[in-house]
Order: sequence, then structure tokens, then C-alpha cells
Amino acid sequence: MLEKINQLINEAKVFEAKLPQNIEQFRIRFLGKKGIISELFKEFQEVPAEMKKEIGLGINTLKNTVLDKITYLKNSLDQISDYHTKSDLSLPGDLLKVGSRHPVSTVMNEIIEIFSHLGFVISEGPEIEDDNHVFSKLNFPPEHPARDMQDTFFIHKTSPYDNGIEDVLLRTHTSSVQVRIMEKQKPPIRTISPGRVFRNEAISARAHCIFHQVEGLYIDKNVSFVDLKQTLLYFSQEIFGEDTQIRLRPSFFPFTEPSAEMDVICKICNGRGCNVCKYTGWLEVLGCGMVDPNVLKSNKIDPEVYTGFAFGMGVERIAMLKYQINDLRLYFENDIRFLEQFTYSI
Repeated sequence: MLEKINQLINEAKVFEAKLPQNIEQFRIRFLGKKGIISELFKEFQEVPAEMKKEIGLGINTLKNTVLDKITYLKNSLDQISDYHTKSDLSLPGDLLKVGSRHPVSTVMNEIIEIFSHLGFVISEGPEIEDDNHVFSKLNFPPEHPARDMQDTFFIHKTSPYDNGIEDVLLRTHTSSVQVRIMEKQKPPIRTISPGRVFRNEAISARAHCIFHQVEGLYIDKNVSFVDLKQTLLYFSQEIFGEDTQIRLRPSFFPFTEPSAEMDVICKICNGRGCNVCKYTGWLEVLGCGMVDPNVLKSNKIDPEVYTGFAFGMGVERIAMLKYQINDLRLYFENDIRFLEQFTYSI
């Protein structure tokens, strides 16, 4: 696999383009959702543990080489275009507006990039899930409120007459993807699961029934809460700035023990208090904790040998802090006046 990666790096280095569409084809081939690098990350999950570091560095080198090449080729074509524009003043002006990524997509990509530097690989799963993967294998008891109709969008809710047919629902968190990973892969596991989730909540400035999450899972021998705290501190300072302060508050989640919620200083009011942080000066950004031994057992992982931590964050909440946006609903209204503010966030 390493030889294949080196060949791809050399191929990217010598690639040349004369037209913008050639650069776009090159980008899609390597960086597209079904591109070469995406396929390499899928193969990476099957790589033996002792080779993961070397292979992971190779994949990151390939990705950086492709990004550098795209930047170089775009700059080269822009210089040629500028030369012709200056040489021929009769050319018509460019009336096309510059587009950009949605702020949620931009922040999602930043989060993925930060955790990729720590060796986390991307895992994806279905948005329509079953009760087993969303609740049962994550240690949710049968009477847990999250299973109620007022909290979850059920597509098919069982009744006493359904004879064992399982609940089908829109996933309430991307932890269901982590369950699928634990079912198929033996530790060590180090993965993040970005995606869209659904909860039956009232829409307000701080909540929505549709939002995006990135959840992380790390299982190996001798993993401790200190590893979790240091990982989250590194993430917070990378995405919000080196001076970012965090605090961990004890909490409860069925799938972690001990559990905590992580807050960061509210960037909108700088800790003075506002309607977004409920005038506390702090804003909760994620939940985390050590993976409950019952979750490990239900997925056939020996809790006497392995430990792990998990965390989950809302991408919209992170974007609110990063861009100082005070109303979650703005992300979903597609108001061009709002989106135009992110034209230079490509």
C-alpha cells in the first residue's frame, strides 16, 4: 500500500493543467467523496496496527501534495489570465459572483482536519437506523426518555403486536456509526463520525430538529481520562485559538462512565454573559467520557483488556462560537445576506 501511495505522490507532483476544468478533474479524482484519498482511508482501517503510523503519514503527505499542486496550478492560471486582461482592455468584465462553502461545511472540514492530525480516521453510516445501533448497544435502558416519541423521529415504532420487528428511526447521534465500527473492527480503534442527525426538539436560537455532529471514539490498551482531556484541549485551542479556556463538568450519558460536558469561554460575549450562553459566560460544546464497560461488552470487546474514550459535538454550536453567530436558525434559512458574509471562507 505504501508503494501505491508513493506512486500517487509522484503522479501528483508531475501533473500539469492548461485549463481550469483540468484542475477540477484532478481535484475530484484525488479529493472527491469517492476519490483516491477517500478510498485509501477506507483501506487504512484494514492496515495492521504496527504499520498505521507509516501509512497514515503517507496518506497525509499525498493529500498535502495534491492540495499544494492545486493551489500552484490555480495561481499559475490566474497569472496568465491577469496578463491577458491587462493586455486587452476591451475584454468584458467578469460579472460572476464568487461562491463559498456553507459555514457549517467549513467548520466540519476544519474539525475533521484537526482530528486527522491525531490519527483519527473518518467513518460514515446510515441516517436511517435501527434501535439496536442507536440505543441498545450504547447501554440505553428500555425506559430511557430518548426512546420516547417526543424525543425521537420514529419511522416505525413497534407495538406488542409487531412480533419482534425492531424500531426504525432517524438517528439521534452519530454514535451509531461507532457501534458499527466496533462490530467490524478489533481495537485499536481511533475514528471520528461526522454526519447529520435528527431530534424532535423545538426550534430556537440555540436548538434545531436537524443538525450536524462529529463524534469520536478511541479504544486501546491503557487509555485514560487524561488522554481524553488532552485531546479535547488540543482540539479547542486549534479551532478557537491558543488562549482558549475549557472546563469539564461531571455529567451522565448511558454510554460513558465517568461522563463530562465540556464548556469553552463564550466567544460572542467574551465571558460577560449573553442570550446564547444563558448569561453564564460559558457555552457547552460537547459531551464526553470513558466508554462504559457495558458498551464494550455488548460489542464483544474485553473491558478487562481495553479502555477507551468517546466524545460528541454539534458542528453548528462550534460555528456559532467561531463566527460569533447568535442564532442557530440562520444556518437553515439560506438567506443570501447571511451567506455572503462567508464568501472568503472557501
